[in-house]
Amino acid sequence: MDAANRFDTRATHALMRLEYGIALGVCVTLVVLHLGEIRWLPAVLLFVYIDLVGYLPGAIAHHRAKGGRIAKAYYVLYNVMHSFATQAAVVGLWVLLFGWEWALLAIPIHLCGDRALFGNALKPFSVPFEPEPHPAFQRLSRELGTP
Repeated sequence: MDAANRFDTRATHALMRLEYGIALGVCVTLVVLHLGEIRWLPAVLLFVYIDLVGYLPGAIAHHRAKGGRIAKAYYVLYNVMHSFATQAAVVGLWVLLFGWEWALLAIPIHLCGDRALFGNALKPFSVPFEPEPHPAFQRLSRELGTP
């Protein structure tokens, strides 16, 4: 919400999801308008590699841990791969090496989709890797009247 209160209420989280949903809509519209110009193999690879590197290893570790803690490295992998800064560098490097192409929209579609459709953001070390209510946040939400 602000620098001193770093949490979202249900309403502010919904607004964040709406904003990413608008960006997702813009990117999907551009894909539809340029369907014939997209190289689909790079588009699919650019879309999938983010989760292959950044999500899947942590999800597997979380499942195997059966509710126990997992290494912080999985959170770092997730956050690095799901960062707009990292992916902007990937897009920039791609453009320098291969030139601009519409397949690159797979990257913001992935990132905006995660945030808009699933409500995911970068993962702090203090919560489980997969979404589940944190007791302290549940107490805070009740105290603030924002269930």
